[in-house]
Amino acid sequence: MAHTRRVRLFRNGRNQAVRIPREFELPGREATIRKVGDRLILEPVPRRSLPDVLAKLTPLPPNHELPDVDETLIPLDGDPFEPGAVSERQ
Repeated sequence: MAHTRRVRLFRNGRNQAVRIPREFELPGREATIRKVGDRLILEPVPRRSLPDVLAKLTPLPPNHELPDVDETLIPLDGDPFEPGAVSERQ
């Protein structure tokens, strides 16, 4: 038997919304919703795997030249993608 719990509907701007109780939380940050008759079905969006992402990339043409890399910047300690995490080479 499925677990059931009554929840309240409310307005969030022009949208109707519902808070999802902890025991019904979905993984991830996105979900899909569809209506089947009077029922709403909410499902988590599965995370894409690296092979799925790579399979959608278009290969570069064989004669494509990559741009030169600017070697005047070197990463410092920590996350190299954080602002201020690179420094001019002396």
